[in-house]
Amino acid sequence: MQFKFKYLFIFLALLTSVGISAQNTKRENLEARRAQIQKDIVYINGLLSTTKKTEKNLLVEVKDLTDKIKKREELITVISHESSELGNEIYTNQLEINKNQRNLEALKKDYAQMIFKSYKSKSQNSRIMFLLSSENFYQGYKRFQYMKQYSSFRKNQGEEIQRKTIEIQALTDTLISKKKQKQELLEAKKQEQTVIQKEKKEQEVLLKQVKDKENKYKRQITQFQKEERKIDAQIDKIIRDAIAASNKNTSKPTSTTFTLTAEAKELATKFTSNKGQLPWPVEKGFVSTYYGKQPHPVVKTATIQSNGVRITTDGGSKARAVFEGTVLSVQVLGGNLKAVLLQHGDYISVYKNLENVFVHVGQKVKTKEEIGTIFTDKITGKTILGFVLSRNVTTEDPASWIYKM
Repeated sequence: MQFKFKYLFIFLALLTSVGISAQNTKRENLEARRAQIQKDIVYINGLLSTTKKTEKNLLVEVKDLTDKIKKREELITVISHESSELGNEIYTNQLEINKNQRNLEALKKDYAQMIFKSYKSKSQNSRIMFLLSSENFYQGYKRFQYMKQYSSFRKNQGEEIQRKTIEIQALTDTLISKKKQKQELLEAKKQEQTVIQKEKKEQEVLLKQVKDKENKYKRQITQFQKEERKIDAQIDKIIRDAIAASNKNTSKPTSTTFTLTAEAKELATKFTSNKGQLPWPVEKGFVSTYYGKQPHPVVKTATIQSNGVRITTDGGSKARAVFEGTVLSVQVLGGNLKAVLLQHGDYISVYKNLENVFVHVGQKVKTKEEIGTIFTDKITGKTILGFVLSRNVTTEDPASWIYKM
């Protein structure tokens, strides 16, 4: 029975340890996410301050402010989750302290009884008489061993009490620290809520200005979408032509999927295995337009369709390859801007809105290798990379592939 209880105790201890470890990992992830969002907010603030406040830039200004509010709301959510996790840790920590204090009290009680019994039979004579009253040498030896073990046990009990006392103090210090962290998080959340109220009032004023000329802005958005569709069609044709070329001497000349060499198949497999772990196509920045069909973030009556994402970054920033591959095409788009298509087996990554490029068709590139300088709009002051990812002719959401996008 003791054997079973021993292993049950070990199992429960391990279970508690795993639970605490999982809690810590989750909170560490939340801390990292909070730090990243705070960086994004600072970054958007910097971009917002450089946007000229003219009618031409009103949509851009409102979009920046909307992005910032969205990030701040995300930050408040993360802070709430982090605070909740800290609350769980504080509760677990308090339970551990309570358990240790009960163990300590039991140890002290046992130790006190042991000392009292020892005191009652402390005289040297009683110890000698205890040994001399043995019936034979073997019994005397056993009594001597017992006295040694008893003395050792007393010493160990004293050390255990000391160890438990130190452990409780360490747990108490940790508890105090965590309570302080939670209070700081609650204060940070309160501050963010105050700031967001102010920003939303500012947003309301700007949105009213947009509303007054909504039809005009809607036409601008429609025109932009029309230009984007032309670029997307141009890129789609390049990919289809490349697929047709790969199938030229096969039994499936009209297939819409690449015929791959053994080397290309291996590359595609490696690309697939890195889903969710690919690096960003810029060194730093934030997603200002997400993938798919969605209402315009400012003019809600307008709908936009995005085959990829738009990433706002610093002026002079470089686009970089998200994975090793070969340059499939370098295209000149409207306004003398360029796009680079990289092939990774049957996957294609596209980098649009480049002012100049550093690569040429057929060149092999490495992961994170710079492929061109991103164009900076002289009117809005914005530097935005258009990034598209597709498998054969089907586009995919880059957020599923890029690390923490």
